[in-house]
Amino acid sequence: MPKILIIEDDAAFGQMLEKFLAKREYIVQVCFNALDAKMNFKEGSFDLVLTDLRLPNYDGIQLLSELKQMSPKVPVIVMTGYAEVGTAVKAMKKGAYDYISKPFTPDEILMVIEGSLNQKKEAEPADRSTRKASAPISVSKPSMITGISEASKKLQEYIKLVAPTNMSILITGESGTGKEVAARAIHDSSKRKDFNFVAVDCGAIPKELATSAFFGHIKGSFTGALDDKIGHFEAANQGTLFLDEVGNLSYENQIQLLRALQERKIKRVGSTKEISVDVRIITATNEDLLDAVEKGTFREDLYHRLNEFSIEIPSLEDRLEDLFLYADYFLDIANDSLDRNVEGFSDKVMEIFREYHWPGNLRELQNVIKRAVLLTPGEVVEIGSLPREVSQASERKDPIENFSKSDFEKERILKALKKTNFNKSKAAKLLQVTRKTLYNKINHYKLDL
Repeated sequence: MPKILIIEDDAAFGQMLEKFLAKREYIVQVCFNALDAKMNFKEGSFDLVLTDLRLPNYDGIQLLSELKQMSPKVPVIVMTGYAEVGTAVKAMKKGAYDYISKPFTPDEILMVIEGSLNQKKEAEPADRSTRKASAPISVSKPSMITGISEASKKLQEYIKLVAPTNMSILITGESGTGKEVAARAIHDSSKRKDFNFVAVDCGAIPKELATSAFFGHIKGSFTGALDDKIGHFEAANQGTLFLDEVGNLSYENQIQLLRALQERKIKRVGSTKEISVDVRIITATNEDLLDAVEKGTFREDLYHRLNEFSIEIPSLEDRLEDLFLYADYFLDIANDSLDRNVEGFSDKVMEIFREYHWPGNLRELQNVIKRAVLLTPGEVVEIGSLPREVSQASERKDPIENFSKSDFEKERILKALKKTNFNKSKAAKLLQVTRKTLYNKINHYKLDL
């Protein structure tokens, strides 16, 4: 079993991460300061280091350099705060394998860990064209629920229709609707299902690192490139490459992506050798790419290349007939992950679920249910286990008939910001969304803060 060293000064977060990874059969040791970390790293034989860059009384970049000097082959993943792109770039130049921004989801950290461990043990094959790449891939497979609503039936029909083809697909929809789940369902129903499904969050890749992330690099091509590294295109060879939030790519990166899609060939950073790749592209966005094209921030030729077929994922509000199918599914997942045995929901909770707007869609529903399962002492989820913004939503109904979902969401964001004295990190936590999503919503609604 792989052995992981976690360096994290937040004891509660470190222990939570340790427990989560231990359940997935990793051997984990946690250190809460740099000195203990260096001593344990020197004495132990670790396969991976996961470290926060903000440590008390110690420079995280210096610690990274010292660890790489002690054992250059052990991959180091750095955890950074939101918008610390400059620090992340510096860490990559000092030899970090990858970085991940807090807060991150379990799927995200597992994907990065799995990718780094696969990269470490990967041997260069003689015939690159026939091998199945082992690189950063999503290790959990969320299921696609077959809904009973008309919107869900139409979605399933589209997936069934387009999956067997090689068409590039653009998936649109609100945040939290399950765009990656739909993309994986397409992959699993395609002729490429026996090869890798590689999911990439384009919003999390700084433009300075995007070329290496997509196409890989060779040893010595830049400071910190201690080994050859394959990129996402090679990892997805003969499989599917899913680019989430593709609209966040810089204009320069868009040009590189377009060229790779047109030529079906790539070059690793620092190499002159062209590598042929056979990749199906599925992209997703919760923004209006056509609007971005009109504004000149997204290339029109790339848009048409990516949008050979489009699928819009309906919001949860548009498929309320499926609400309790998803609720039961998320209840089973929560019971399994938390080792609980909650059997269902009270009539009052079911009524609240039906009346609530669900601005965060399926992601919010899953988070609400997981929290409720954790807080439920008996066999049935009661109102007391629900977050206040859900349980009290019906009491705050606006008498205005035309009070739209966007108005409701805007009101929730403003209330959360006021409650946290406009601390966006705390507000995002209160709203159960990432800071990136909160910033996007603030910009979308043009909130004057």
